[in-house]
Amino acid sequence: MDTLTLRRPDDWHLHLRDGAALQAVLPFTAARFARAIVMPNLKPPITTTEQALAYRRRILDALPAGMKFEPLMTLYLTDRTDPAEVDRAKASGHVHGFKLYPAGATTHSDAGVTDIRKIEPVLSRISELGVILQVHGEVTDTGVDVFDREARFIDEVLAPTVEKFGRLKIVFEHITTRAAVEFVLAARSGVAATITPQHLLMNRNALFTGGIRPHLYCLPVLKTERDRLRLLEVVASGHPRFFLGTDSAPHARHTKEAACGCAGIFSSHAGIELYAEAFEAIGALPRLEGFASQFGADFYGLPQNAEKITLVREEWDVPAHYPFDAAELVPLRASERVSS
Repeated sequence: MDTLTLRRPDDWHLHLRDGAALQAVLPFTAARFARAIVMPNLKPPITTTEQALAYRRRILDALPAGMKFEPLMTLYLTDRTDPAEVDRAKASGHVHGFKLYPAGATTHSDAGVTDIRKIEPVLSRISELGVILQVHGEVTDTGVDVFDREARFIDEVLAPTVEKFGRLKIVFEHITTRAAVEFVLAARSGVAATITPQHLLMNRNALFTGGIRPHLYCLPVLKTERDRLRLLEVVASGHPRFFLGTDSAPHARHTKEAACGCAGIFSSHAGIELYAEAFEAIGALPRLEGFASQFGADFYGLPQNAEKITLVREEWDVPAHYPFDAAELVPLRASERVSS
């Protein structure tokens, strides 16, 4: 087929930044996605409903004229989050989740949770009110190999939490391993996962092709080819608890090409096209609409979008960079080609 029409998709894991950086990247998402779960790891992080609503207004104010887009807000959990904040978030109508960052796990996660036992009262209230817990699933123990941190998180944190809070709805975000796939498949209802384009399209060898590739460094880091193939297999199956979350994370070129570069891949410039390429490569294009446009909305209890988009088969060459405030933003596939 040369065209594919589907419900307008949503992005269930997105970083938009703030200020001039927000203005630079928001149009890419708004051109493709009707809604997005917006991550709260700004500096300082978005920890209260009041801050989230102010951030939402900044996003809407940055939206170019004529574009339609709904930001779905989240709050950043800390060791000191008040359970009463869950009530305020739920009552706002605009905060759809609380994000668990293990302290030190990724960009701007230093204020994250140091021990999940410290937030059990908050988790209880999240469960009672039916709010979503979104989880960055890696342990941060420096004694654990970076490629094993997702699997260890499942055993040490996620599985006990799922069992202890039997009604808690959890999104295991940006999963990367066979272990994560099998955990979600075997878990009770109310446990789902998002998958990024980079983890469907690349394995960890890509980080070292011809030298170090800092713009392909993200957390969780790319994994093995066996892991990638398992992710592809589960999305091709059409299982409704796996859905789209780009984890598009823009960083200025100089912060990536550095002695200690930032983790994050910017993919919003081709946010749905890259998924279409991955699905077509495994003969699963008919499954793309469910993954991109239906399963996430259903899990979050939101209506599916009525509008449609049409993808056209057309190869295009990705620019080497985009403007990003006063700097440059290097996208996924920079100076290369997206094939659909």
